[in-house]
Amino acid sequence: MSSRKSKSNNVIHAEYLSQVQRILRERFCHQSPQSNLFGVQVQYKHLIELLKRTAIYGESNSVLIIGPRGSGKTMLINHALKELMEVEEVSENVLQVHLNGLLQINDKIALKEITRQLNLENVVGDKVFGSFAENLSFLLEALKKGDRSSSCPVIFILDEFDLFTHHKNQTLLYNLFDISQSAQTPLAVIGLTCRLDILELLEKRVKSRFSHRQIHLMNSFGFPQYLKIFKEQLSLPAEFPDKLFSEKWNENVQCLMEDRSVREVLQKHFNVSKNLRSLHMLLMLALNRVTASHPFMTAADLMEANQLCSMDSKANIVHGLSVLEICLIIAMKHLNDIYEEEPFNFQMVYNEFQKFVQRKAHSVYNFEKPVVMKAAFFYAQQLPACLQEMDAGQFPPQMATCIHLQVLKWRGGIILIQIFLTS
Repeated sequence: MSSRKSKSNNVIHAEYLSQVQRILRERFCHQSPQSNLFGVQVQYKHLIELLKRTAIYGESNSVLIIGPRGSGKTMLINHALKELMEVEEVSENVLQVHLNGLLQINDKIALKEITRQLNLENVVGDKVFGSFAENLSFLLEALKKGDRSSSCPVIFILDEFDLFTHHKNQTLLYNLFDISQSAQTPLAVIGLTCRLDILELLEKRVKSRFSHRQIHLMNSFGFPQYLKIFKEQLSLPAEFPDKLFSEKWNENVQCLMEDRSVREVLQKHFNVSKNLRSLHMLLMLALNRVTASHPFMTAADLMEANQLCSMDSKANIVHGLSVLEICLIIAMKHLNDIYEEEPFNFQMVYNEFQKFVQRKAHSVYNFEKPVVMKAAFFYAQQLPACLQEMDAGQFPPQMATCIHLQVLKWRGGIILIQIFLTS
């Protein structure tokens, strides 16, 4: 009977844990705007009021949201748009256009994306426009239902805003800001950037049409609030299907927050960066260790996750290599600098290694050539950083293998070395 009960409990735990994993992962990856905002309530109030003035009263606005990466800029605008769209009179009329400077690399691509998101492909058709401004004005005119008071408000969200300043003549920004300053279609332009000097990147004519509203996000909370964020991010919502399991889970989270070792781990993360993205990565790794047989997170899970977060992946690649293998990697690094990442063969690496041995008089490392090839290069093929590519067109498989070896993080960055093994 006891074995049957344990099996049924495991089934129940597995069912609930799958829901726990889904809820928390959506929260950690910012895919669900249900979670609360932390330390940005004033900025949120400012932003939502600005959006409501555009959506409800037809007032055009422009604003820049500035903050370091991971400070919550995207989460802030997503929460504001979610609350805005819950207003009945707004949800039926307001249109949104999301652009990203990494994707829309020039004004032509950006204009096509605007046309697609506004569902105006059929309206544009094969029309030929004389200028970018004429094309954009035509798109916005097509959205009008009558006079200005009944026009459809449009909210433009420009992610990676600083990249749009590199477009030719900043035509897109000029026209968007120009419309937001004129009595045309109600328009809100919201730029998201991590550049504090963003205004210096704007041309004079663009800057003159910008409202100069700025919202700064700087993660100004202290460690006590950081602990509260930790607890809230791990806690299950009140509407979780099983109340008993939810209470046990939340009690376990409370115990974790009070645990001394957990607080030390969180203090280290807080001292390195207040960035909530790093906290979410820590919690995500710890959450991966939760299973049906291990249904609740422990301090050991968080400590293991902390070790994974702080691990140097580049150093871990060469961990456990012998002195001979490390010497050969250094020889490859020297050849890579000399030949500027051109391919080189085993003989060249071996000669470089011999120069090192003769110069330092380290006779203990003076291995025979077959030993070097067998002990070092064929072992190197088993490293996780190696990607083998057989070039059968030029060499038979027994004669040569092309290896891309990711070596160490040197001053010049990560080096990819191409080696040909020949007999």
